[in-house]
Amino acid sequence: MIKLIRAAVFAICAALPAPLVAQDFNVGWDAAIAGDYSTALENWQPLAERGYASSQYNLGVMYNNGQGVLQDYAEAVRWYRLAAEQGDAKAQYNLGLMYKKGQGVLQDYAEAVRLYRLAAEQGNAGAQNNLGAMYTKGDGVQTSDVLAHMWFNIASANGNEYAPANRVIVVSRMTPDQIAEARALARICMSSGYQDCE
Repeated sequence: MIKLIRAAVFAICAALPAPLVAQDFNVGWDAAIAGDYSTALENWQPLAERGYASSQYNLGVMYNNGQGVLQDYAEAVRWYRLAAEQGDAKAQYNLGLMYKKGQGVLQDYAEAVRLYRLAAEQGNAGAQNNLGAMYTKGDGVQTSDVLAHMWFNIASANGNEYAPANRVIVVSRMTPDQIAEARALARICMSSGYQDCE
């Protein structure tokens, strides 16, 4: 009986016009900006359950930070994953952070790298910077100052505030030929729309 009720509710919600969905999302957004997280949750939860990636991502942020809900990393991972599977770059990036730190999931550097790469390929500067850091330390990938420099270059070009300083640190260990190679790889990567990067 409950399954039938849920199916009926889902069918009714799925039939709602797109403007109503946008309106609910925006009401949630305005509430979150104002610090009214209970109203944000009330508006985003149904949208997230219906598969809207932006609402799923925002619920992930709320659970990750304990905004209007008890902080729950596993629940944050659940919502980030749902949005990430739909290609949401911010969710892929944040889910990568969760795997890197081992919050709500077992720490897994290789999975963090995979998720950062997905977000980086969509132009997410934070993910690009973090890929550079992973190559610097050899976390989940082979250590490579050339690839680290390449990703720091790209992240810097896309406005990441930490990438320029990170690039300076890597440069101190590199030869002029390695720096030239990293710059050439960055140009190729950017000109390919982040599809030909390694």
